[in-house]
Amino acid sequence: MQSFSVRTRSRVELVDVTDRVARAISAEGTSDGLCTVFVPHTTAGITINENADPSVVADLIMELGKIVPFEDGYGHTEGNSAAHIKSSLIGHSVQVIVKAGRPVLGTWQGIFFCEFDGPRNRTVHVHVG
Repeated sequence: MQSFSVRTRSRVELVDVTDRVARAISAEGTSDGLCTVFVPHTTAGITINENADPSVVADLIMELGKIVPFEDGYGHTEGNSAAHIKSSLIGHSVQVIVKAGRPVLGTWQGIFFCEFDGPRNRTVHVHVG
């Protein structure tokens, strides 16, 4: 298993980690298999989406904010219930096929770390099997 850190700068932020995942896959030394990318945080997530047009990321952040607003009368006393809910909606892991030592992604696809309670230092785990 390989791990790397992500430092976020905003309360909500999507960080393209595609290249870092590809390097972690390469470091694992497996040419073909299945890669799991996992985020061990309850207020963050991981997703695959378009990485060619930055407005897609802005739209995702905007719409998640409409679906799960930060202030909505939540009972959780830490004040980050929206972050917990968003991370559950997005999910904590993705799987990617590995072929010839590289992640198999579509032309416009990238892997994004999703911060919902930042800014923070976070960890991403990558396992190839």
